[in-house]
Amino acid sequence: MKKKLLLLLLSIGVGMTVGVAPALASGGGHPEAAAWSVIPFATLLTMIATGPLFYEKFWHHNYPKVAVGLASAVVLYYIFGLHNTHAPIHAFFEYFQFIALLSGLYIASGGIMIKVDRKGTPMVNTILLVFGAVISNIIGTTGASMLLIRPFMRLNQERLQPYHIVFFIFIVSNVGGALTPIGDPPLFLGFLKGVPFEWTLIHSLPMWAFAITFLAVIFYFFDKRFINKTNLLYDEEEQREFSNKISITGSKNFAWLAVLVGAVFLDPSKIAWLPGILQTHDGFSIGFLADLEHHEGATLFSFIREIIMLTVGFLSYKLADQDAIKGNEFNFEPIREVAFIFIGIFGTMMPALELVANFAKSPEGAALITHNSLYWATGALSGILDNAPTYLNFFTAAMASKGAEIGVVKDVIDFTNGIVQGSPNAEAVLELTAISVAAVFFGAMTYIGNGPNFMVKSIAEQSGVEMPSFFGYILRYSLPILLSVLIIVWLVFFAFAG
Repeated sequence: MKKKLLLLLLSIGVGMTVGVAPALASGGGHPEAAAWSVIPFATLLTMIATGPLFYEKFWHHNYPKVAVGLASAVVLYYIFGLHNTHAPIHAFFEYFQFIALLSGLYIASGGIMIKVDRKGTPMVNTILLVFGAVISNIIGTTGASMLLIRPFMRLNQERLQPYHIVFFIFIVSNVGGALTPIGDPPLFLGFLKGVPFEWTLIHSLPMWAFAITFLAVIFYFFDKRFINKTNLLYDEEEQREFSNKISITGSKNFAWLAVLVGAVFLDPSKIAWLPGILQTHDGFSIGFLADLEHHEGATLFSFIREIIMLTVGFLSYKLADQDAIKGNEFNFEPIREVAFIFIGIFGTMMPALELVANFAKSPEGAALITHNSLYWATGALSGILDNAPTYLNFFTAAMASKGAEIGVVKDVIDFTNGIVQGSPNAEAVLELTAISVAAVFFGAMTYIGNGPNFMVKSIAEQSGVEMPSFFGYILRYSLPILLSVLIIVWLVFFAFAG
């Protein structure tokens, strides 16, 4: 286990190396990334999709090298080809924030073993999924996923099927977290930019309730149909009796989860006394919120929050109840896989995000921006890019198309209230709602759309579930089921609005 902990720390260290190295170069004006620079990103996505299918042994042993290698190629292109250190440095800090939160939640929740001693009926399963969707807004989609995936699998251990895991990813790991900034990383980024905490709860609740209900009903009939098909294989007389009790081992780790959730709000760009890493034209130093007023173009990055999260992960593991660790069959492979894969994604997606953002802010792109186009554009890219930077890019583009700036908190608050440049603009609220809903909901379209997806898949596979391949997941579940629901959400709430 210590060896696997070292592998986890190594993966984080590699990510830091990939991102921090560009800080040694000088910044300044730089040209736009060339269209061909998206090739490493496309290559990585292709290998993620085809590796487990056609060259499984090679992929399993070499995906860390592939991910880091492709990310390094793009970072070097930005440094020496574009003389742009701004994008790689931001990509590093976004990755650092991402992996610190995911690691802390994964490790802390791994020390909590929940056992539900009752029969895994379709109704019980559906209730658990809806419960997971609700608490995703309290402890995040990652926290809820890691806390409930093992109890959910144990509940159905005699008949566990891939569709159980897929619907868990749909409902708990993605759609569920659409109501609060804690729920999903895109909404947290919006909160940091000035979107009020309660804004998504107020504006996204109807879409959330509609989508969760729709998916829960579909799952119920999926599960009911499977039970009806396989009932003849089970002898009812041999089935054991259930006490219908819920037992929790390692409940002290809930305190560690509370610390993690609290740490989310420790942002130096919001709290005047909290230090951060200040980036100016002169280099890096420890700075505070007030320093931003004295340095034009400066950025203040968080590091205290991330140190707390990684420390919580370490301590929650070292002090965890060993019965819970063993009962959960806890290991570091899922988070190690996510850490390496997302080094590659964060590193290689920079050109793709830049090209999309530049087009969206151009006169031609701005003319195309409506709440409907933002819903589909944000959604489509959230499925194949990480949904957090996708959300931020389209939010920036939506504001820029109306003459507002995402870097000005007053502009952001006005935008959320339907005011642009002092005048009422109802389209602004619709656009931000469409971006927020699409970034979260469409994150479930692929395994790489949101961090918890990969971890849930990895945990299920380690437990013996034959999960669908990258394309199998999309073709068998995402397109026929999830996309159908998302089209209906669009038709009901966006298509004819405004």
